[in-house]
Amino acid sequence: MNGGETQVAHGDVLVRFVDAVLGDDQAELVAARHAVREAVGPAAFVDTCATVASFNAVVKLADGSGVPLEDEKAERTASLRSEFGLDAWHKA
Repeated sequence: MNGGETQVAHGDVLVRFVDAVLGDDQAELVAARHAVREAVGPAAFVDTCATVASFNAVVKLADGSGVPLEDEKAERTASLRSEFGLDAWHKA
């Protein structure tokens, strides 16, 4: 199976899974998990979950340690940061 634009085997299934992990639709997450397991098998499913978790952790670590926001992220989160007063917190 070709991942379409991604040129990655099972790319469409993997992108769906990542979107579901980062989203809030539990039914879609269950369906996406099943689709990944069916497409790549149980061992690669575990590797896929570990990879998604690792990338998520790296981003949280960078954000938590005070690495500056990229301009695009700063623009997209300006109202949220203002609402919660996040910009007033001390930086690392």
